[in-house]
Amino acid sequence: MKLSMPLMYDGNPRQAADQVVALEKAGLDTVWVAEAYGFDSPTLMGYLAAKTETLEIGAAILNVYSRTPGALLQTAAGLDNVSGGRAVIGLGASGPQVIEGFHGLPYDKPLGRTREVISILRQGLRREPLQHEGKIFTLPLPADQGLGLGKPLKLLTRPERPAVPLWVASLGDANVAMTAEIADGWIPHLFLPEKAHQVWGAALAKGAAKRSADLAPLEVTAGGMVAIGEGEDTKALLDFARPIYALYVGGMGARGKNFYNDLACQYGYEAEAKQIQDLYLEGKKKEAEALVPLEWLEAGNFVGPESYVKERIAAFAEAGVTNLQVTPVSPDPAATVAQLKEWVS
Repeated sequence: MKLSMPLMYDGNPRQAADQVVALEKAGLDTVWVAEAYGFDSPTLMGYLAAKTETLEIGAAILNVYSRTPGALLQTAAGLDNVSGGRAVIGLGASGPQVIEGFHGLPYDKPLGRTREVISILRQGLRREPLQHEGKIFTLPLPADQGLGLGKPLKLLTRPERPAVPLWVASLGDANVAMTAEIADGWIPHLFLPEKAHQVWGAALAKGAAKRSADLAPLEVTAGGMVAIGEGEDTKALLDFARPIYALYVGGMGARGKNFYNDLACQYGYEAEAKQIQDLYLEGKKKEAEALVPLEWLEAGNFVGPESYVKERIAAFAEAGVTNLQVTPVSPDPAATVAQLKEWVS
């Protein structure tokens, strides 16, 4: 099991990135850099590449709408070069709130778009001329849609590797099945290991049945907050996770169009999901946070005595997680990472 961490920053990504150096020395294998509608991922990933030596540097995620496949190809090849072959490209459809609200693009055909982007990226990283005829993208552009001067072009520079790992963030059945079929890795959010199989088991099996023998087994990254210790004071730290859960279940999208609210319902928290969303959309965020089920928080994070944390790590491994994401809540995050590294190795 690899050990990874989302890059957590509050307005100052440089300071957070500088701390990654100590975490790398402590045994961290991968760092994931989010984008959403904040700072772009590739800039921070390039910054991290210059400061680290062995760490995998992953985008989690680059959406498949706001950059063309050619631009994503350039980004993947460029990041892999400056990192010396340590880039991991996480892709995803994001959601209509970001794509339509921030980027001003229609949120249409997310699965088809993701599938075609992956195909084009793999073709381009092999340094083949880009030729693609799909429902979303056609390369080169047909003469009747442009000036008629387009021709298949291959990447001008030579990539560090002919294949960069392409991961997909997905939650819905069709999207998860596609991920299991064609992606190198899967990024599910708000993962609850004991209920993962009942939610995604059929979709993962459907996709795996179509998976090419040329692809390695699907990698999976998931995890949560870490606080190792005895007593109620440690357990109380789970409250720090409540705002994130409430944000996604209650405020990430609109009524009837929130993938994380749907996930909460699939986990069996239908009543809580509705109440959390109602309160959150009414601006009552603290009340919404208080309704996040403690059972979900306990199962999705690593908070408690050593024996309990080890049990939770084993549960994530049993659910298929190969890259454990952790967010230490401790005075010395590097020491926590070193301790966890011993347990997962």
